[in-house]
Amino acid sequence: MEIINKEILTTEYGAQKETTLSGKWIHYAHISPLLEKLSHSLNVTCIDKSENNVPIHSVEFGSGPKKILIWTQMHGNESTGTKALFDFFNCISASDEAVFKTILKECTILCIPMLNPDGSLNYTRVNQNGIDLNRDAVTREAKESKLLRSVLEEFNPLFCFNMHDQRTIFGVEETENPATISFLAPSEEETRTLTKGRIETMNVIVSMNSLLQKIIPNHIGRYTDEFYPTATGDNFQKLGYNTVLIEAGHYPNDYEREETRKFNFFALTQGIYHIATTTDFTEYKPYFSIPNNQKNFFDVIKTEKDSNTGEGYLFIDKVINGEFISSLELEKEGDMSDYIAHSTISLIK
Repeated sequence: MEIINKEILTTEYGAQKETTLSGKWIHYAHISPLLEKLSHSLNVTCIDKSENNVPIHSVEFGSGPKKILIWTQMHGNESTGTKALFDFFNCISASDEAVFKTILKECTILCIPMLNPDGSLNYTRVNQNGIDLNRDAVTREAKESKLLRSVLEEFNPLFCFNMHDQRTIFGVEETENPATISFLAPSEEETRTLTKGRIETMNVIVSMNSLLQKIIPNHIGRYTDEFYPTATGDNFQKLGYNTVLIEAGHYPNDYEREETRKFNFFALTQGIYHIATTTDFTEYKPYFSIPNNQKNFFDVIKTEKDSNTGEGYLFIDKVINGEFISSLELEKEGDMSDYIAHSTISLIK
């Protein structure tokens, strides 16, 4: 298993980071000029339009036999993967580093960098009609869900990367660290059998975790593999398309998710490079050494003096009248001894 030198990735990220994208509210107006720019070096295509008639594009590159499908922002308010993907596009387009040349030679990669542009503009999880695309894999009521399935079946990838964001509530089991990046190899049915496809998916995750542990040790978590019968990853895995779920989470003092974006870029690049350079995807057992995610964080905890009794608060992000607003809201009252705060209690007046 070949792990990319972290200094190489750090240097390339610093040189190629897409600086016009920042913050958490990323919508179509932000990526449209970037897609136009990329069209001079990569194959950029408008493949459909959203329920609200906003273009949905694909970006394709590479000439190798290993096909990889990547999509971001199927939940409109989960934008870290989109930022990281445009950083990756820049590296593919402009970097002379051997890692990216190898990827181009060995893989053909098709990306949908914003599957849910309506939800992205509204900064909501759901699409324009209130449908959660990640729970619409069976009935496919949403136009965007139909599009993703048609792309999947026509492209017929060896691996998929389903990129999400997770809330600040998640920590890494048996640590006091937030879960900055979390992974999942989805189950194919209720018994969670270790099928060939799941083992191969776990193998790719093992490579990504191996890199991240060198960079942000003990900040990587693993989601429960409970089977969700209507979820996208579970159904794609069941259909025979190995699907890696990446969840970008919180890093200390990084509410804009710019540090997490970098780690997301590192993980994605390592996973793709591993696919490009590997023929044996059977090593999977280290996947189960990744600690579980646990819900044990609040953004702010206010406690009474010399007591564990108090209040837990979370930042709630919304777009109101075209303005991104993040405000603290009370989530829990009572015994806070089992919880950790991201920020100091002095933030509460």
